[in-house]
Amino acid sequence: DLPGALITVRNAKFGKSRQLPLHSSVTNALTCYAETRDALCPSPRTDAWFVSNAGTRLIYKNAHEVFHQLTERVGLRARGPRCRPRPHDLRHTFAIATVLDWYRDGDDVASRMPLLSTYLGHVSPSDTYWYLSAAPELLIEAAQRLEPDQEDHQR
Repeated sequence: DLPGALITVRNAKFGKSRQLPLHSSVTNALTCYAETRDALCPSPRTDAWFVSNAGTRLIYKNAHEVFHQLTERVGLRARGPRCRPRPHDLRHTFAIATVLDWYRDGDDVASRMPLLSTYLGHVSPSDTYWYLSAAPELLIEAAQRLEPDQEDHQR
C-alpha cells in the first residue's frame, strides 16, 4: 500500500505476517522500482512485488548475490575472508540505530522496545534484546544512563 505508506510482510518467520510503516524515501524508491519493473516486465508470472527479469519470484540465492554485487559496487568491504556484508546486517544496523536514537533522545527504551520488536517481527522484546546484545555502542549508552549525574557525584 504505497499511497498509505505501508508494506505488508507475509509469511515471514513462523508463518507470521505484519504491516510496517514506510518512510517517504522508501515509498518513492518503491514507486520508481514498480515503474521500471512494469516497463521491463509488463506481464509477470507471479504476484510477488519483487521479480526477476523473467517475471518470476525472486529467490533468496539470487537476491543475496545481487546484494553482494551492490555492496562491492558501493565500496562496502568484508572485514575478513568469511565476514562479508549480508542483507541481515542492514536489519541489525537499523535496530541498533533505532535504540541509539531513543537513548540519545532521552526516551524510555524499555517502554519503546515492544514497538521495535513488532517492527522486526519478533515474538517478544526478549528476542529483540538478545538481537541487540553484542552492540558496544548500545552498552556505552546504557552504562551512561546508570552513572550518577556529575553534580550528584561531586556532592
